[in-house]
Amino acid sequence: MKLLKHWDDNNWLSSKKYIDAFCVFVSKQVRFRKDTRILDIGCGRGKIAGAFKRKFKLLNKPIGIDIIHHQDKDKDIEFKKTDIFSYLEKNKNSFDLILIKQTIHFFNPTQIKKLLRLCKNNLSSNGVMLIFSLETHRNQIPCFSLMKSRLQQGLKRDVKIQKIITKSLSGLAKNKFHFSVKIRKGKYIEMIKKRYISCLLDLSQDEIDQGIQEFKHQHKATIAFKDTLTCMKYIWA
Repeated sequence: MKLLKHWDDNNWLSSKKYIDAFCVFVSKQVRFRKDTRILDIGCGRGKIAGAFKRKFKLLNKPIGIDIIHHQDKDKDIEFKKTDIFSYLEKNKNSFDLILIKQTIHFFNPTQIKKLLRLCKNNLSSNGVMLIFSLETHRNQIPCFSLMKSRLQQGLKRDVKIQKIITKSLSGLAKNKFHFSVKIRKGKYIEMIKKRYISCLLDLSQDEIDQGIQEFKHQHKATIAFKDTLTCMKYIWA
């Protein structure tokens, strides 16, 4: 599995405005209590899970799992750099919320089915699993042409993954999280250089450089678009 290191690195995805909006959205899907226990799978720097801890004054630190140990991870999470399957198989404490945000596409179909089964086994009674992925139709993520082509390939795979999730988890509810983004072109180009999104991971440096030159001519100084995620909600009754 290739490592996605910069998806939440000093951009709108780590901004207070984005995290606040995401917290509000999630609070409409989950009833938080003081003793709510949270597991964030693919947590990155843990900024969202840490925000849950502070905003809802949780007694327990959310547990964040990732394969990259960032130095600037949030202090209000319990971070674990470990294999998610081993962790879920050995875990003794159930969770009231399991969050899988823009992570599930890194697993193959067999792994996804296993992950969903283990997550179900680790949910408390009436526990909630929220699975977020990029909007697959009318996606507005700014791209150069090759990046767009790779993104579309990934979104087609996401459609197949959503079908696997639907078959694996009965009674799913779907919703959309929308966030309006305004970003300087130069900042977005820096994100492209860092390969902030998985469709950039397999591109060569020459392809990245050529794409950036194309991108510079396509866009104005400020880029505005809507970042939309599909949320699939499962409740363990």
